[in-house]
Amino acid sequence: METFKFRIGDEDLILETGKIARQANGAVIAKYAGSTVMATVCCGSESVEGLDYVPLSVDYNERYYAAGKIPGGFLKREARPKDKEILVSRLIDRPMRPLFYKAFGREIQVVPMTISTDQIHTPDVIGMIAAFAAVMISDIPFNGPVAAVRVASLDGEYVINPTFQQIEESVMDIIVAASDDGICMVEGGAKEVSEELMLGAIQAAEPVLKELCVFLSDMAAKCGKEKLPLTEKTVKLDKWDDMWAEAYPQMETACFLDGKFERRIAIKAIRKAMMVKYEEEIPEEQQKLVGDLFEELERVIVRKSIIEKNTRCDQRKSDEIRPISCEIAMLQRAHGSALFTRGETQSIGVTTLGSVLDEQIMDDIDGDRRSNFMLHYNFPPYSVGETGRLGTGRREIGHGHLAQRALAGVLPPKDKFPYTIRVVSEITESNGSSSQATICSGTMSLLDAGVPLKAPVAGIAMGLVKEGDDFVVLSDILGEEDHMGDMDFKVAGSEAGITAFQMDIKIPGISIDIMAKALAQALAGRKHILGIMNETIRKPNEDVSDFAPKVLSMKVDQDKIGLLIGPGGKNIKGMSEKSGAKINIDEDGTVSIFAREKKGAIMAETLIKGLIEEPEVGRIYQGVVKRLMDFGAFIEILPGKEGLCHISKMSKDRVNNVSDVLKEGQEIEVRLIEVDRMGRINLSVVDAQDENWKPRSGGGDRHGGGDRNHRR
Repeated sequence: METFKFRIGDEDLILETGKIARQANGAVIAKYAGSTVMATVCCGSESVEGLDYVPLSVDYNERYYAAGKIPGGFLKREARPKDKEILVSRLIDRPMRPLFYKAFGREIQVVPMTISTDQIHTPDVIGMIAAFAAVMISDIPFNGPVAAVRVASLDGEYVINPTFQQIEESVMDIIVAASDDGICMVEGGAKEVSEELMLGAIQAAEPVLKELCVFLSDMAAKCGKEKLPLTEKTVKLDKWDDMWAEAYPQMETACFLDGKFERRIAIKAIRKAMMVKYEEEIPEEQQKLVGDLFEELERVIVRKSIIEKNTRCDQRKSDEIRPISCEIAMLQRAHGSALFTRGETQSIGVTTLGSVLDEQIMDDIDGDRRSNFMLHYNFPPYSVGETGRLGTGRREIGHGHLAQRALAGVLPPKDKFPYTIRVVSEITESNGSSSQATICSGTMSLLDAGVPLKAPVAGIAMGLVKEGDDFVVLSDILGEEDHMGDMDFKVAGSEAGITAFQMDIKIPGISIDIMAKALAQALAGRKHILGIMNETIRKPNEDVSDFAPKVLSMKVDQDKIGLLIGPGGKNIKGMSEKSGAKINIDEDGTVSIFAREKKGAIMAETLIKGLIEEPEVGRIYQGVVKRLMDFGAFIEILPGKEGLCHISKMSKDRVNNVSDVLKEGQEIEVRLIEVDRMGRINLSVVDAQDENWKPRSGGGDRHGGGDRNHRR
C-alpha cells in the first residue's frame, strides 16, 4: 500500500492506493478530516476504431452508512441516484472528459463512493480529487493531471475547502478545477457578488491547484501503471483534399445563412451532392469519414470568420445579443407564468405556490433538510425539432440546478414570504443556452406570482474562439458556437452582482485576463437583458393569485406551543376543522397557516390569536354579542374570551333596555377599557366614548351590576 499526504486549508488530504479494489484499473482512497471517498476506474477490454467521442461515465454515489444512517422510505437500501449524486458526477466528468483520448476507443467508468463523512467537511470535492487520482495512477491514457478545490468568501477572506458551516455563512461557494495549463472549470453560486470578488476567488484557488497537480503527478510517477496503447485510425479519406477544395466556397455561404435549420439543410445538401459526385471513388469503409470532413470544414470557416471579421453564424458581432421578447400571465390558472424568447431559444416559466407541507424533504448523508424552493427544468425533444423519449436525465438536473442557484440568492426569507415555491421551466425551443433562458423566464414568473424578489435576475452564456494569441469573446452563444468554440461560460445575476456561475474550458486552459474580459462583457449583456425584462415586469405583483393558496405566518412564544396544540392535538385539530385550514407549528414557535381561501386562513389566525393572546387594554376589537342581560351584554372579543359591556357604556345617550341597542349575534366594535383584579374584562361600545378617553386606573367588582357607576 502507498500513502501520500497534501495539506489543504486546515487539514491533510491523504491518498492511499494498493490495498482495496486491486482488480480495478485504478483505485484510490481519499481522506480529508472525517470524510473518506473511494474512487475506482475501469475500462472495457475491446477498443472501437474511429470513435468521435469519449465513452466515459462517472457514477458518484453516497452510502448512508457513511453518516451512520439507514435509508428512509420503504426500501432500506440505496436506490437510484439522487439529484446531488448526479450533480457531483457532472462536476467530476466535466474537467476530466477533455483530457481522455478519443483514440483510446474503450468504455471508461469512474465510480467515486463516499464511505465516511463527519457532516462537517464536504465530501464532493474530495470525491473529485479521488477520481482524478485513480485515473492518474491507472493504465488508462490520460492527459492529466487535473485537480479541484472549493472556495468560499467569509468576511472578505477566501477560504479553501470550507466546512458546511463556513459555506452557509459565505457570500460565495464555488468549485474551481485546473490542469497544468490553467483553469478548466468553475461552478458555483453567490449572493450578488461583484465580478472582482469572483475573479479573486479563482485566483486564490490557482496556487493551491498548481501544487495539487504536482502532487498528483508525483503520485502517478511513483505508483502509476504503464499506459495502455491508443487505437490510431487506419482508414483515411483518399479524396479529402479534393472534396475540401470543392466544398469550401459553398460552405462559406451555407454556414452563414439566417436560421439554424436553414444552415443545417444547406450543409446537408452540399454533403449529399459531394457524396453523389464521388460515390464511385470513395470506398465503403471511407464513407463515414465524409462527416468528419464537413464538421472540420464548418469549424474552420466559422472560427476564421469570428477571428478575422468579428462575424458569427447569424451575422451578429461578438458582443451582440439576439432579439428578445417577454410576456407574462400567459397561463390563466397558474399562480405566475412568463414566456421568454431570445432568438431561437424559448422558455415558459411557471411558478406554483404551496404551503410548508409542500416543502421538499432531502434525506442524505449531509443530514436531513427541508427546502421551500424548487426549480425543475424540462427539455423535450421537440424543442430541437426531434423525436425521442420524454424524461429527466442528467442534463435536465444539471441545468435546473444552475438556474435554481441563480434564483435562490434573491428569494425573500421564509418569515417574510411563508410559501413553498416551485418553478418549472418548459423549454419549447432551443438554440443557445436554455438554462439561462430558464433563469429569465423563472424571474418573471416569480414576479408575476407576487414573490417579492430582492432583485430581478437574468443569465447569459458566453463563448470563446482562440487561435494562437488572438481571441474573441462571444456574447449569447448559439448551439453551433458552443460546439465549435473553446469555452462555455454562463453567468447569472442581478444588476448588483453575480448569483450563479458555470464555466467549462475545452482548450488546455485560459488566462485570468480572458476571464476578466468575458466577465465584463457578460455584465453588459446581463444588464441589456434585464432592461428588456424590466419593461415587461420590474416589481412583484402586489398580491398572489386568487388561485394560489393563502399562507399566513406568525410567531408564538415557545412556552405557548403546548397550549396551542392541546392535549392529544385537540386544540389544533379543532381550529383546523373549524377554519378548513392546515396549521403547522415548528419547534421555534413559527406557525404556518395554509388554506385554499383567504377567509379560512384569517379565521385560523384569529382562532390562534384568541387562544394565546392576552386581552390588551385600550385596543379596539371586532366583537360578537353572545348574551343579553338586564345590566349589559357579554361580547366575545377573541375566541373563548368574553367581556361585559355595561348598559352605561353602550351609547352616549341614555339606554333603557339593552335589547334596544344590541342583538345576539351582532358584530360590533368595542374597546377594552379595563381588566379588573379578578381578570374580568370590561368593554365599551366605541361610539359611546368621547374622543379624550383614557384607560382608567384601579379596578372593582363590576360584573353583575354591583357598582352604581354602571347604572344611570
